[in-house]
Amino acid sequence: MKETQKSLVDWGKKKYTTPSGKRSQDTGEVYAPKAQIDALRGTERLARANAIKRKAKAAGKQHAKHGLHKGKKR
Repeated sequence: MKETQKSLVDWGKKKYTTPSGKRSQDTGEVYAPKAQIDALRGTERLARANAIKRKAKAAGKQHAKHGLHKGKKR
């Protein structure tokens, strides 16, 4: 299997969610892997990321550079 295929398989195994468990479209919260959300729950970093995401949503944007995915290939 090619490296890109392995990456896609790994991505598919992760459970993505928002901190509240509700849809990001409705709440304006960041959408990230559950393990990352659990590790950041109650921290300033997650609160700041949600604020950035909500501000972008209010401006009519679908995506926001909130910093939780920093350092990952995109």
